[in-house]
Amino acid sequence: MDSTGTDRFDTSRFEASRNRLAALAYRLLGSAADAEDAVQDTFLHWQAADRHQINVPEAWLTKVATNLCVDRLRSAQARRERAVGAWLPEPLLAGDPMLGPADTVEQRESVSLAVLTLMERLSPLERAVYILREAFSYSHGEIAELLDITESASQQHLHRARRRITTTRRGAGGEVDPASARRIVEEFLTAASSGRTERLVALLTDDAIAISDGAGLTQKLLRFTTAQRIAAIARAGFQPSPAKRRLAGGTPAVHYASVNDAPAILFVVDDRIVGAVTFDITDGKIATVRGIAAPTRLTRLTAAWRQHEPDAPLITEW
Repeated sequence: MDSTGTDRFDTSRFEASRNRLAALAYRLLGSAADAEDAVQDTFLHWQAADRHQINVPEAWLTKVATNLCVDRLRSAQARRERAVGAWLPEPLLAGDPMLGPADTVEQRESVSLAVLTLMERLSPLERAVYILREAFSYSHGEIAELLDITESASQQHLHRARRRITTTRRGAGGEVDPASARRIVEEFLTAASSGRTERLVALLTDDAIAISDGAGLTQKLLRFTTAQRIAAIARAGFQPSPAKRRLAGGTPAVHYASVNDAPAILFVVDDRIVGAVTFDITDGKIATVRGIAAPTRLTRLTAAWRQHEPDAPLITEW
């Protein structure tokens, strides 16, 4: 095989791993854009490597991608960008290949916005071990090789990660039936857009919280607690107005969707998502509401939406 043929073959071997590497990087970084950068950097390392010396390309690529992500999480820039209380994960539409494996409860939970947010409390190594073990089923021996640590250290990192996520996890009421989740979210939307505060309160858990990125206009996330306060904010936020339509750049249609394996409503103007609201549901009630409207966090969601065949909108013109 000539050099051109070899390069083409080696590129195809990398491309065969691209989606898996992107799913790994997204779980580690919580950002589709950062994950894409990490995958591209992995490709550059692959091109520069002596590939004749690489016996197991998948393992080599996984190691490079994982360590690039760990280095990114350790950087001072990342610590500033991801300051506690100022960062939400980037939402992804159901079916996006970056969501990766979803065969087990652990795999689905590892890509939920709830767990991605909680993983910000972990050290970079704890986060890497947790993802490699829970989402990709690597053994502790394999993880030790990938991260250049001992098996004992891998086990300790996993134990600490599980403990921190479990003890701070909210709304852990098991997986919700999709039909029930949709009904609850539709009831929430109807109550909010019609100003029915009592019904909104009834749909929320007693310790519910709401989090908003303030459309990217604030330095910190906006957080609201108590069902009464959240109901008041939802009633004010979901009722349409000319000012909100101007801010959105048009009159949105409101669609139901699945985002990061959770129920969500999307505000869509001319095939462009201008806002996403996701819900964590436990025991038939809403425990967490997240509002994401910063344009930089909706780029990939919009791109996926344009390739998507949506159901009829819940509200045609909001």
